[in-house]
Amino acid sequence: MRYHVDGELVPAEDASVSVRDRGFQYGDAAFETMRAYGGDVFEWAAHADRLRRSCETLGFEHGFSDGELRARIDETLAANDLDDAYVKLSVTRGVQPGTLAPKPEVDPTVVVIVKPLPRGGKGSEPVWDGPATLQTTKTRKPPANALPPGAKTHNYLNGILARNELVEDADEALLRDQEGNVCEGATSNLFFVNDHGLHTPSAELPLLPGITRKVVLELADEEGIPVWQDRYALEDVRTADEAFLTNSTWELRPVATVDGLDVGGGPVTDLLRSKFAALVERRHYDGERLAAGAGTPTGSGAEGSKDPE
Repeated sequence: MRYHVDGELVPAEDASVSVRDRGFQYGDAAFETMRAYGGDVFEWAAHADRLRRSCETLGFEHGFSDGELRARIDETLAANDLDDAYVKLSVTRGVQPGTLAPKPEVDPTVVVIVKPLPRGGKGSEPVWDGPATLQTTKTRKPPANALPPGAKTHNYLNGILARNELVEDADEALLRDQEGNVCEGATSNLFFVNDHGLHTPSAELPLLPGITRKVVLELADEEGIPVWQDRYALEDVRTADEAFLTNSTWELRPVATVDGLDVGGGPVTDLLRSKFAALVERRHYDGERLAAGAGTPTGSGAEGSKDPE
């Protein structure tokens, strides 16, 4: 494998940043996790915009056009002969003298790493190895005035602490805010279904509204599914008829259990998974499998389900 580090393609084993880089020292960096389908990044404009906003929250401008960053991603995919891949783009404040307080002059470090994933679209295999098992954690989301939730930064301590609580049969943490409202998974957004429709915690809560979350909300609206974004108690999720998680790597992943209680997928989850797969097929594979009528799989997928992003 070859990665892109500060404008150069280098062998993965030689890819490194300075130990004085603020991204390494303080988590002073922003990143985006994306999926490439057919050699093209899904929802690139939305990812590029969020990366810019994350850097602005950290108080620096990365100074690159969307086209320049996209070119580095494309070069990395091409260098590894990958069309379908996991892509992570990181931008740090770079190396600076001094201590915690950042300097206004910024020479950012830019890193692109990739790894192969299965083809997306209709009839594709999911990257997860089974429906998710959710466990509520004692670790809570910090309030927005302590750590801005909308910034996707290298500071992932909150999620790490939550994942550290998981017992052996759980594979995703379910975090609440300080008042007990359900927020999100450690690396995923939460949806659940009951008699009133499709629900997801409000973006007014301390959570990161994901790109895949946005797409799912759009698909639900197109299908006329009632959608509610609100504050929810843990019991609302535990007693739901269906539940699923979203992120760029997993796409839509059904939830099997919440704290040991059966929830599972269902018709709404299946419909939205199918619509998402069709969207990817149209955008990135010229609708190749739509005419063939390929369905959405429900079985286990390829290696990669434990990826933390």
